Amino acid sequence: MRVLVTGAAGFIGFHITQALLARGIEVVGVDDLNPYYDVRLKHARLARLGKGFTFHQLDIADHEAVLKLGDGVEVIAHVAAQAGVRYSLEKPFAYASSNLTGHLSILELARHSKSVKHLIYASTSSVYGTGSTLPYAEAARADQPSSLYAATKRADELMSASYTHLFGLKQTGLRFFTVYGPWGRPDMAYFGFAEAISAGQPITLYENGRLQRDFTYIDDIISGVLGVFDHTPTEAEPHRVFNIGNNRSEYVTDLVRLLEEGLGRQAVTVNKPKPASDPEKTWANVDALHALCGYVPSTSLAEGIPRFIEWYKDWQKLRDAA
Repeated sequence: MRVLVTGAAGFIGFHITQALLARGIEVVGVDDLNPYYDVRLKHARLARLGKGFTFHQLDIADHEAVLKLGDGVEVIAHVAAQAGVRYSLEKPFAYASSNLTGHLSILELARHSKSVKHLIYASTSSVYGTGSTLPYAEAARADQPSSLYAATKRADELMSASYTHLFGLKQTGLRFFTVYGPWGRPDMAYFGFAEAISAGQPITLYENGRLQRDFTYIDDIISGVLGVFDHTPTEAEPHRVFNIGNNRSEYVTDLVRLLEEGLGRQAVTVNKPKPASDPEKTWANVDALHALCGYVPSTSLAEGIPRFIEWYKDWQKLRDAA
């Protein structure tokens, strides 16, 4: 079997690729290696992907280049995107290019391919915006996005729904909830906090850290992705969307405490009001994904953060020695 993974040098894409290679599946990886965060981390991830992996550096918004990648591909795991809620206020056109045009490129590839049987694509918990009640269930409102990032990902879901309606594409969208863990993204709060605490620099806490997030460890995320991979959509439900989270909500202050304990340093904190783009709380209802494939997240924040810190300390040494 051959699988195309977009964003293969990214956090989630790298882990998906590792899991598929461990199954003996051939993986074609795509990534543009853009400098949104330290490219050395992206190269280090790629260096760990060996036998059975082929890599193409390209921008998924280049639809002509993307259309050349479909030979023999049976499943697409499309997790490439311009990520980050606040960065969308600074570089909005990057989101239009990667998240909208890029997603359309992948849809066109799947549409014209003679071999693709299933397109799995990344969405986000941010689509729930300000209009949904907790815990978020897939049927909740997703029509009041509070950021451009969220709006582009909701648009991706709608584009996918239209392509299923028009062309019969079998697709699964996954709404990821605050993914963290080893080989993670430096722009995420847990990683940025670790960097600042290690350097003795202040960290910003909104509303004194009383915001709550459904922090989901990367291994649990991958178990859910593989569960979807093993359950191709049926003719009765060719396009489906699932939450993929930890099914609990925890305070950002608890995250900071665990980082302090693991790094052996106390954080210097600065309090600010919550940005308009940030929800007070996120919390995933994962009943639908459990019903599909038995998905049960098992890693608490108290277990996952020490594993991240263990990796982070090794990464610091490797990065600083380069």
